Amino acid sequence: MNENSNKKQNKGGRIPKTDPSIHRHVFRLTDGENAKLLSLFEASGMPNKAKFIISLLFNKEMKSVKIDKGTVDFYMRLTSFHSQFRSVGVNYNQVVKLLYKHFSEKKAAAFLYKLEKQTAEMAMLCQKIILISEEFEAKHLKKQP
Repeated sequence: MNENSNKKQNKGGRIPKTDPSIHRHVFRLTDGENAKLLSLFEASGMPNKAKFIISLLFNKEMKSVKIDKGTVDFYMRLTSFHSQFRSVGVNYNQVVKLLYKHFSEKKAAAFLYKLEKQTAEMAMLCQKIILISEEFEAKHLKKQP
C-alpha cells in the first residue's frame, strides 16, 4: 500500500504528450535531391526539419521568402536618393523665399533664372531615374505565378 502512494506522490519528469510521434519512416536521397531539400528547408524558415517534411507530405501550405540582396540594395539606395531629392525641394523653397526677402526684384529674378536651369536639369534626371526604376522592376521584380 505504501508503494502505490509513493508512486502517486513522486511523479517526476515531463508530462506525456496526448498524441506522440512514435512511427518512424526512413528514406534515402541522392546528393542533388538532398541539396534541393535542404535549400527548400532553409528557405521555409521552419526550425525543425521533421515538421518541414511532414508539412510537405501532407500538402500544408508552405511559404518561402527569397531575399535578393541586389533588390534590397537597389531599394535602399532609391529610398535614400528620394529623401535627398525631397530635401533639395525643401531647400529650393527656402532659397526662393530668401532671395525675395534680401535682394531687389531684379537681382532675385537673375538668381532665379540660374536656379531654374538647374531645376530643369534635375527634372530630366528625375525622369531618367523613373525610367531606370521601371525597367529594373519589369526585368527583375516580376511576380511569379
